[in-house]
Amino acid sequence: MSHNRSKVNCTFYEKIGACRHGEKCSRKHIKPRTSKTIMCPNLYQNPELNDALKSKLKKEQIDDLFNKFYEDLFIECSLLGAQVEDIVVCENANDHLNGNVYIKFATESSTDKILQNFNTRWYNDRPVYCELSPVRNFNQSVCKQHFMGKCDRGDMCNFMHSKRPSEGLFEGLYLSQAKYLMSQGKWVDKRRH
Repeated sequence: MSHNRSKVNCTFYEKIGACRHGEKCSRKHIKPRTSKTIMCPNLYQNPELNDALKSKLKKEQIDDLFNKFYEDLFIECSLLGAQVEDIVVCENANDHLNGNVYIKFATESSTDKILQNFNTRWYNDRPVYCELSPVRNFNQSVCKQHFMGKCDRGDMCNFMHSKRPSEGLFEGLYLSQAKYLMSQGKWVDKRRH
């Protein structure tokens, strides 16, 4: 009798791109070879989770800092010719999701370009690290309760607590990106696919 049973895939890793058990998980974490989504672990340094910063900043200042971070990220991807479809920034307090940034692109070639570029960069005096993510559908990854305003599990929830930019920021960035990438001949019209 073989004691070498094959492991079952970790559904949390497949849905979220991260697992609270990390490498010690009893299930398989299969890293994708291709994906339209990348994850930059712990890229966003949430001032609301830093007691020293939180006490010095007003909510409006924290929101403004986040909007600038979000805008920086979106514009940097667009300037590299990568068409951003969505960005999710986790505001969970748990180790495996805290500050994780997920960026979904229109094409897999965009993820390759961003990986090569971002993995040689620094942001806010810290090295940027990113990897391909198995996440395909943010609707399955984001905590529905948090989206509605109150999660029973709080900051330690294992689903993404998505921090959203100010109303209209994503739409404005997306339209600017479309105009820029169309002028470069790099826009992927999703209606044709």
